[in-house]
Amino acid sequence: MPRRRGRPGLVGTMARTAVVAGTATAVHGSMTNKSNAKAADAQAQADANQTAYESQAQLAAMQQEMAAMKAQNAAAATPAPAPAAAPAAGDDMMAKLAQLADMKAAGILSDEEFAAAKMKILS
Repeated sequence: MPRRRGRPGLVGTMARTAVVAGTATAVHGSMTNKSNAKAADAQAQADANQTAYESQAQLAAMQQEMAAMKAQNAAAATPAPAPAAAPAAGDDMMAKLAQLADMKAAGILSDEEFAAAKMKILS
């Protein structure tokens, strides 16, 4: 049987069209998946940056409060604080320590940052 030359038949044309369409669909799907993955990574990075920024802002606010408390303690002329003020200051200190522990547990603070902030609160 002699081999046919020239244009392909109907079945050959349909097969070629199916291959081209399948390839185009696969390429489009792959590009879409990569684009979605990049967008998800970018969003995760933005969320991590926002969390880090917020933790830094909280730490800065706590440092300002501690500095104000130190200045207030230095300005006080009486050596012994009033009995009512001592439990309130202790409760405030405990609240700050608990907040630091929560930040460390959440992974916002490293061990070194936690230890430094704890020492500032306790001193």
